[in-house]
Amino acid sequence: MKRLTENSIVVTKNKSYAVTAEVIVPKEGAKGVIVAQGGAFGGWSLYAKEGKPAYCYNLFGLQRFKVYGEEPLPEGEHQVRLEFAYDGGGLGKGGTASLFLDGNNVGEGRVEGTVPMAFSADETLDIGSDSGTPVTDDLATDELEFNGRVRWVEIDLGDDAEDADHLIGPEERLRVAMARQ
Repeated sequence: MKRLTENSIVVTKNKSYAVTAEVIVPKEGAKGVIVAQGGAFGGWSLYAKEGKPAYCYNLFGLQRFKVYGEEPLPEGEHQVRLEFAYDGGGLGKGGTASLFLDGNNVGEGRVEGTVPMAFSADETLDIGSDSGTPVTDDLATDELEFNGRVRWVEIDLGDDAEDADHLIGPEERLRVAMARQ
């Protein structure tokens, strides 16, 4: 799947979330983008670099916060997971990014700030590649497509997601929802 617009997928901004992907890694090892949202001026990417899982959070193209797994993805079917624990307390705060391989924590790092609203008007979410401008500067142009197979990707919101809509309160959300019926 490629070129899914930002408004057609679950919103991960200003809240905790997890991205899980089931991948099939070829004999030569994993490389390339598993899933990416956004582009060179804001977004995030879950990918493989030098055979290991990696995550990059791109803050407006000004800062890139990266986390690298310690263990390579072996040949075969595996689950790669990124868990982002948002600090909370308002818009655009930071958080902790943790990488997992088959349920085992293989890397963790700090993201000092996040994009509070939109990543881009024309960048999208891509599975198995990064078809717009790349989120991360870790990969060469010919490395942006995942060299294995991405079977599925799931994005889950954290428990803080209900309280994360800092733009309107619960009463206003209810009023809007009821007005649509």
